[in-house]
Amino acid sequence: MCTENYDPYYPDRPVVDQYIPVCAKHPGLGSKPAFIWADDQAGGGSGVSPRETLTYSELDSAVQRMAAGLLEVLRRGDTVLVLASPGIRLVKLMFACQRAGLVAVPVIPPDPSVIGTPAEGPAHRHLLRAVSQARPRAAVADPGYVGAVKRSSISALMSLNWVSVDRLERWPAVASTVAATGDGAGAAAHFARPARKAYDLRPGSVVVSWLPQYHDCGLMFLLLTVVSGATCVLTSASAFVRRPRLWLELISEFKATCTPVPSFALPLVLRRGRSEHGTRPLQLQTLRNLILVNEPIYKSPVDEFLEEFGPAGLRASSISPSYGLAENCTFVSTAWRGTEVTLPSYKKLLPSARLPQPSLLTEAPDVEIVVVDAETGKLVEDGVEGEIWLSSPSNGSGYLGDSPASREVFGARLQGRAGPCFVRTSDLGVVHGTERYLYVLGRTTDAIVVADSQRRVPAHYIETAAFESSPGRLRGGCIASFTTLPVSPSPVVVVAELQNGGGGGDMAGICHGIRQAVWREVGVTVARVVLAESGGVPKTTSGKLQRGAARAKLLAGKLPKVFEARYAGLEPAAGVLMVKESASRWARLQSPL
Repeated sequence: MCTENYDPYYPDRPVVDQYIPVCAKHPGLGSKPAFIWADDQAGGGSGVSPRETLTYSELDSAVQRMAAGLLEVLRRGDTVLVLASPGIRLVKLMFACQRAGLVAVPVIPPDPSVIGTPAEGPAHRHLLRAVSQARPRAAVADPGYVGAVKRSSISALMSLNWVSVDRLERWPAVASTVAATGDGAGAAAHFARPARKAYDLRPGSVVVSWLPQYHDCGLMFLLLTVVSGATCVLTSASAFVRRPRLWLELISEFKATCTPVPSFALPLVLRRGRSEHGTRPLQLQTLRNLILVNEPIYKSPVDEFLEEFGPAGLRASSISPSYGLAENCTFVSTAWRGTEVTLPSYKKLLPSARLPQPSLLTEAPDVEIVVVDAETGKLVEDGVEGEIWLSSPSNGSGYLGDSPASREVFGARLQGRAGPCFVRTSDLGVVHGTERYLYVLGRTTDAIVVADSQRRVPAHYIETAAFESSPGRLRGGCIASFTTLPVSPSPVVVVAELQNGGGGGDMAGICHGIRQAVWREVGVTVARVVLAESGGVPKTTSGKLQRGAARAKLLAGKLPKVFEARYAGLEPAAGVLMVKESASRWARLQSPL
């Protein structure tokens, strides 16, 4: 029996939801697990953790019922907010929205206990922003959240039609009154073909993912699982952060072949997921794709990870540095080829694609990637840094509720060339070497212009040098560098979070070490170093640094400082080193240099 995706019995479909009934009725797939939710045991014991399994047949039935329930209160084409907690239920709900032809906007549910109180945090503001931009007709949430909203007085939320997920799950089974969408509604599947081909996903593949289901990459692997007829083992991002070794234990237990993680996961596992952090043995030899996303992707932590977990079966050929963005339905490219043992590097980074030689192209690529001069829209030569643009059938049509930004980002055209529009990624990149590897260097908006030479330095190089100056005191991934004014060149600031309990000791020495390391490694003069409490550096819900928000908090005096050092020229300015003696009192110190 052949269950390969390209078998005539299992053809490509125009919409993701259409794969579910095909898998449900397939003799080799219907009773096979589509999704498995794996809760971690409290304390990370060696026993088997609770599991919840959903087969393709069960998924199809649940999606059918929930879609029917949604269409009792909504019409095809309506926008609906999805605030259910992560898990199997959220998976069913997302596919039900597709089958019902709805535009689903997944949002992290804010803490319902603080709705309408001063304790409302970033998650609540994000929800209100989503309501303003998406203009949904309804919202689906867990019962407790629905009740909390109805007891509040927030008009933006009260105006929505709130639907309980419990009610949808209990919707009576009916005949197929809800057809799988075939008119372009739901999630189009053309994005999945290049991703499925690039990672060689098929019904025998097993994916392990702790990526948040609310975010583009986490959602993409839910869709890719169904498109490939594979099995996906899910757990929560909070479970991974609490116990990073869980990720590797799930790969071992389920003999996973594919796992997507942000590149910052590797250093975190190296710090808190080695053999001394767990008793369950690791067997990683089944892994064919360790997909690294969230550029930049540094080579050194990958090498260290391979050295640490190579004895457990992890192969260098499984490393799959990749590139993606939501504006292209997430997937863009990968440098993985399945047999490559050693990937090259450029400025300490691994490549995220290997581009074809233009002269050897016989047909249009699935995704056309070019590097251009952002000011002129003209292609640059290999070896010259520029902005990455891309064109593919997976390009989005725009941002919901933001036409001006949509025209700027999704309507770019190459100078002197007719044809499809390109998406401007705002990512700085370069094509390097005879094999034409693409390296993603960082966000153009975060690049720091060095005043004396007009060099553009991606902020992450400064942040990496700062962290490596004092890795035992600073929190990795929680350091932000930016200029004091939004427009460079202007004085450079580094804000670094201290590890929990790291407020004592030689604070001035840490600041001086940061400044020296940045100058030595990157050639940038830092004018101000701020050491902050843990959690002080703003991040997105997917863990990305918000450097602009960090600047705004610093300038507004809202950053939780522990220590600050300001410098003039190449030496610290006398009398401006400050240390926090208590919650309400700051003491000035003379410069130690």
